[in-house]
Amino acid sequence: MSFKEKGLLVVLSGPSGVGKGTVCKALRSRGTQLQYSISVTTRKPREGEIDGVHYFFKTRDQFQQMIRQEKLLEWAEYVGNCYGTPTDYVRKTLDEGQDVILEIEVQGALQVKRRFPEALFIFLAPPNLMELKKRIIGRGTETADLIESRMTVAKSEMELMQNYNYVVENDQVEKACDRIEAIVLAEHCRVDRLIEKYTNLEGADGQ
Repeated sequence: MSFKEKGLLVVLSGPSGVGKGTVCKALRSRGTQLQYSISVTTRKPREGEIDGVHYFFKTRDQFQQMIRQEKLLEWAEYVGNCYGTPTDYVRKTLDEGQDVILEIEVQGALQVKRRFPEALFIFLAPPNLMELKKRIIGRGTETADLIESRMTVAKSEMELMQNYNYVVENDQVEKACDRIEAIVLAEHCRVDRLIEKYTNLEGADGQ
């Protein structure tokens, strides 16, 4: 039986405003092999959205059942709708040898770590908190009170960095992408991932 390496589950998270979405969009534009996980949601499909392509659309009852059956790696509620990462979809994609990337908030990443500790956890960090504040203000969508609230949360999230395997500073998007791709490549070369392949090589006995 030939050896088939499983894919890696890459969890990218960090404080709000650090640029997770921007970095993931840049990774996608590079033609990277990372597959983006399709989330489950209770919100209604928007025009042009296809079930199983953009999201898996579920009723609230179906979503609650998935929680009870532990079929979600992580989930959260935003503005009255629930969103989550389906365990079965992620495992199936990994078993096919494809890497999967999750772009999620810090609390979601900690949920994933409890359920899927073998994942690769990358913390995307700002160069400093002043730069993070500047980026949040630059969005132009937050009130002064909300900005301060986000900064308080960001400081507490930075303290959770110790739960991750790697930290990547998002000083420049392209450099951050380079670092993430280098980390994923290095992880694929780990002995514990490949030892089975090399211990079962044909001709290993010198024949």
